[in-house]
Amino acid sequence: MPSRRGARGRRAAALIALLLGLAGLAISAAGLASQLLPRTFTAGQQQQIESWEIASRWQQLPAGQIFPARVSYQLSAAVLEDTMPLTLDALRIGIGPQSGCGAGVTTTAAATVLRRDGCTAVLRATYADSTGSYVMTAGVAVLPSDAAAAQAAQSLSQLRLTSARTLAAAGPAAGILVVRYHGSAAPMYDYSQQLSMSFADGPYLVMYAAGYADSRPRVPVAKDRYSDAEMTSLAQGVAQSVADTLAAEPASPHCPGTPGC
Repeated sequence: MPSRRGARGRRAAALIALLLGLAGLAISAAGLASQLLPRTFTAGQQQQIESWEIASRWQQLPAGQIFPARVSYQLSAAVLEDTMPLTLDALRIGIGPQSGCGAGVTTTAAATVLRRDGCTAVLRATYADSTGSYVMTAGVAVLPSDAAAAQAAQSLSQLRLTSARTLAAAGPAAGILVVRYHGSAAPMYDYSQQLSMSFADGPYLVMYAAGYADSRPRVPVAKDRYSDAEMTSLAQGVAQSVADTLAAEPASPHCPGTPGC
């Protein structure tokens, strides 16, 4: 009789050991599976990753991608007195070297605003329309955050440092410093600045300055409806293209399903 009880006890112990072993194996398998599954991010983490990606684009992207060789823009049907808008092209003349925030703008007042809001650098490139009639410089001031860029844009607007059609004896409005070159293209940069504006998009303050590039009489662009419209469309089209490239919404971040990701 004692031997039967001993045998049953040994079988029970073996069964318990087997069950514990299976439980441990299941727990280990679950842990391994969790490591192999793609990692998930919280909404806050996703926002941080996306913000970092946008803020680093000015360093990650080639200059030729930020400032493409050709940018299309439209002249409205109303200006043409037609039923369809006209699509035109802006051609990049050259890309300027990266500059400091003081060296990339026209006045010390504008430089003070940018430095106050944490500007890191200024990028610039110059474009002309396909006929060589108008020329413009697009510039980007790199700020540390969306809020800083918005504050810089608001300050420039309030201080009237960037404004359109305000040429006077005092000279061109403050804003982005035009990029000038030597050689065959040099004559295109001896022009009177007619338009100067800025706007914020993400952590970037996008600025532009535009004017006549040919030898026509230096008549204020506000007195020429067509020139006003095309020059503005050229400048805004290029500036918006730059902003769209730098501040585009990135894809939602995800982690590939590998251990240790």
